[in-house]
Amino acid sequence: MAQSYRTRYAGSPLMFGMTPAVKWLLILNTAVFVLCFLARSVGEQLIDWFGLTPAVVVHYFAVWQLFTYLFLHSTSGFMHILMNMLTLWMFGVPLESVWGSRRFLRYYFFCGLGAGLTVVVLNYLLLFLFHAGNPGAVTIGASGAIYGLLMAFGLLFPDARILFFFLFPITARVYVWLMVAIVFLSTLGDTGGSVSHFAHLGGMAFGYFYLRLGLDRVRLPELRPWESIERQYREWKLQRAKRKFQVYLRKHGQPPRDDRWVN
Repeated sequence: MAQSYRTRYAGSPLMFGMTPAVKWLLILNTAVFVLCFLARSVGEQLIDWFGLTPAVVVHYFAVWQLFTYLFLHSTSGFMHILMNMLTLWMFGVPLESVWGSRRFLRYYFFCGLGAGLTVVVLNYLLLFLFHAGNPGAVTIGASGAIYGLLMAFGLLFPDARILFFFLFPITARVYVWLMVAIVFLSTLGDTGGSVSHFAHLGGMAFGYFYLRLGLDRVRLPELRPWESIERQYREWKLQRAKRKFQVYLRKHGQPPRDDRWVN
């Protein structure tokens, strides 16, 4: 599967532009960060409710945290959200430009969900096996989904040039596997600290198998509930108008006539 990507997207990717889904992800993440930064008490409550805490997910079935933690970032400084949003913009724009917004968002949240599941499973697994996990630690940030974007970029644009540490030009293929090695080695020493390397590793792993299995090419049925609601509303208005017309005919001594209605 990776080889077919290299053939299909052999040209230079679109860089330094802007695409709709990436733009709204940037806006939402930044807006939540500003809210949490300006109102620290509100931010603490949001992290308690919507940050990813494995113990809360398992014992209280707070499954929404597997999704909502992606929009929360540390307010102790600006580097956390700055680096995440910069990476989202750099690698998300070329991916959305070739995939389209719908496929891009599906992949982004799949990696984010996979990263969250990895955090939950590995924390409990390490706790049971080595008494090293920390299910009570809170994970926040979009890093898991963004590391999935790094993996996809390396597979779709393996020969694209990236400035490692903004200094050393290397190919995307080398960059991705270098990041895999760094994340894996960091995960070996992860004991539930402020940086969840479990999430990074999970996002990359889920992204890799997602693309390898060709799930990005699976066409899902488009869910448009608003069209069903609109259609039901039109039918209700039509039936109501029809009943009013029948009442009008009876009041004027004429038999009801259905043949006047054409849908």
